[in-house]
Amino acid sequence: MNFWRSQKRPKTLPQPSLPGLFSPASENASFRRLATPGEHALEIARARLVFTSIMFSIMYVLIAGRIVDLTMFSDSPDTIATTATTSDSTITSRADITDRNGTVLATSLPTVSLCANAKKMFDADDAVQKLLTVLPDLDGKKLVGEIKNTRRCVMIKRHITPKQSYAINKLGIAGLEFMPDERRIYPIGHMTSHLLGYTNIDNAGLAGVEKFLDARLQQESTPVELSIDLRLQTILHRELSDSMAEFRAVAASGLIMDISNGEIIGMVSLPDFDPHRPSEGEDEARFNGNTLGVYEMGSTFKIFNTALALESGLMKPSDLFNTTHSIEIAHRTISDYHPESHWLNVAEIFTHSSNVGSALMAERMGGIRQRAFLSRLGLTGKVSLELPEVGAPLVPSASNWSEITTMTIAYGHGIAVNAVQMASAVAGIINDGVKVQPTLLKASQHPSAPNKIVSSRTSQQMRALMRLVVTHGTAKQADVSGYLVGGKTGTADKLNGKHYNENARRASFIGVFPITSPRYLVMVILDEPKATAKTHGYATAGWTTAPLVGKVIGQIGPLLGISPIEPDIALAAEQKLLKNLGTDVLDRMNINTEEDYAANESSKSQ
Repeated sequence: MNFWRSQKRPKTLPQPSLPGLFSPASENASFRRLATPGEHALEIARARLVFTSIMFSIMYVLIAGRIVDLTMFSDSPDTIATTATTSDSTITSRADITDRNGTVLATSLPTVSLCANAKKMFDADDAVQKLLTVLPDLDGKKLVGEIKNTRRCVMIKRHITPKQSYAINKLGIAGLEFMPDERRIYPIGHMTSHLLGYTNIDNAGLAGVEKFLDARLQQESTPVELSIDLRLQTILHRELSDSMAEFRAVAASGLIMDISNGEIIGMVSLPDFDPHRPSEGEDEARFNGNTLGVYEMGSTFKIFNTALALESGLMKPSDLFNTTHSIEIAHRTISDYHPESHWLNVAEIFTHSSNVGSALMAERMGGIRQRAFLSRLGLTGKVSLELPEVGAPLVPSASNWSEITTMTIAYGHGIAVNAVQMASAVAGIINDGVKVQPTLLKASQHPSAPNKIVSSRTSQQMRALMRLVVTHGTAKQADVSGYLVGGKTGTADKLNGKHYNENARRASFIGVFPITSPRYLVMVILDEPKATAKTHGYATAGWTTAPLVGKVIGQIGPLLGISPIEPDIALAAEQKLLKNLGTDVLDRMNINTEEDYAANESSKSQ
């Protein structure tokens, strides 16, 4: 039924179908049509405006989203500087190096490097001029040429600081890119420079442990633990520096070794250098005196000569030699610094450091036996150590090992070795005769089967003789109360061409403690020390290096868990050790070993 009819409204005339006019409708209709052309045009404009606004909103959201993505989530080379410098995802590629207690000696820190993307740089000249305000050390002319002549990225500066990065970013230069990088850092600086060495700008090892263990440091993330104890390293460095200054020496070196396993727990060579800027130091500063320096060690070599004499069975500590006059041989004269007016036995020759007596002992043993023994000690070949800077010894060939060679080597002339070799050989002799392998790595496994180089008896006798050097011989100033130090001095004239310079010497001392039950060895060398009023005009080892070792032992003993013992206990232990030399020797030297220690203790307690 028709709606209009149901309402019984009167019929109306048909309306013309004209644009803009409403058709008939109910008065209650909820919509209406445009009544005029103007209203129609206005409605179209409004629709277009709404559409345009929506499109602008969509574009704004897309652009804002892209900006957020670039500044917060992008890892591309175009990331701005703040992203590169604050990224938490940077992982360094080179493992740390620590001392035996976990103190970091070398580590890598994330940095950024600056480069120029030539394709994105509009004005190279203007960009470089702005950069020079932050990086004035740049070669501006060269950099402009590199940017203009390439379409690739030009490296401007490696490892820029955060402050520089911030300042450069503020310049707003198009085409600059901040690349993630890393740099090797040595927190201890000079003090461990010869041990650790250094790396190049790409973090590749160029010297020291950094070079020797380069592959391991690059391939493994676990830190490399060295045998070095930074506490002991600090003490050794300080005392060597003080003595070098006091005696105006041209160089100084020293090491501390655990003779039970060969670990080097301290090693210093002076002068040293800054491992962050190794090229700025002089060649002498980069020279490791403990490993590269091979020297004639002088009278410290008498340790080996005497040990061979006792081990061979050809001599006893009480055997006498005529040391009252010099030896003339092969146009050479062998004499003593302080000659004695009477014959000396083997023990006295060692204690008073007689060159004449040592030469006569070597003559009796012969060159073949001497060379074989030194080879067994590891003194005729290159020592194995975790450093690339290790010098080979200077050793006469077997065909040139003449009688005069045998006699001069007995007191440390005619053969040159480095300090690590020297210390290792001495450690083997006093360590119950067990050969020691030096190492700069913290021991992580049990030592191999003992390799005996001398008998236990010879080892005990050598310990007793080294104690006598400190109590009755040339190294009295090395003694430290409660620590029972034993050792041997060495003063060697330096070679100047084919002749020795009596006014230029190397003074050395090897100290061991506690000598009754040896655990640690300290060796130091002063190159060309000068006499002072305090030394009464002497610059020999007894006045220079012996007291230096005493100072070191007195400080490191407690740190190593070795407490000084009471005088009476020390005396009893010393007397027991000296009895290994025999009563004939002790009586001749007026050394009393028959004191009743138990009775003394009893009387003290009353």
